[in-house]
Amino acid sequence: MEIPPGSDIAVIHPMSIFEKSWARAWSGLGLQPDANLFEALMAAYGEPQRHYHSLQHLRECLVHFEQVHELAEHPEEVEIALWFHDAVYDVRGTANERQSADWAVRALQAGNASRPTQNRVEQLIMATRHDAAPVDSDERLLVDIDLSILGAAPKRFAEYDGQMRAEYSWVPEAIYVMKRKAVLSSFLARSSIYSTPHFYGRYEARARMNLAVLA
Repeated sequence: MEIPPGSDIAVIHPMSIFEKSWARAWSGLGLQPDANLFEALMAAYGEPQRHYHSLQHLRECLVHFEQVHELAEHPEEVEIALWFHDAVYDVRGTANERQSADWAVRALQAGNASRPTQNRVEQLIMATRHDAAPVDSDERLLVDIDLSILGAAPKRFAEYDGQMRAEYSWVPEAIYVMKRKAVLSSFLARSSIYSTPHFYGRYEARARMNLAVLA
């Protein structure tokens, strides 16, 4: 429909990827979230201590998900898990994933989600601890999305590396370098960094090149 000049009809802007994803995930579940939850999560990802685990990271994850959502067994649960996987991020904390999963479960309970959905979303978020191999196809997909930054183009990977250092600015340089190398080396030691054909084919080789520079 063409809007005539001088019309009082407001121009309708397209939804951001955040709004689009949020609406799609909850609609897919057939649920209505708390009215303030979207703003609460956006504020959480915008907290000042975050340099990498921020709205930029969430947006990158959602962009990747849009490209592979048809590969998910329960796409709406994977998408909700992406929203909550870094919802709590204390740079000195050791239970961020646990607290993020708990927040997700509370939100799903408030929306009357089924117990199986609550359990699957909880497990998806806990899989982003990256301390064990993902169990099922949705976990593999979500973990690969979360690790997609390792296979980013060199400029973005260098930015990511700087963002991680900024988040751990309180750690002395020598200790940080030692710990960081240990983490990155552990990914290189895996037979494959990515466990889905989509991410393996597109990012495995580049991820290994990126990591080799730092590890």
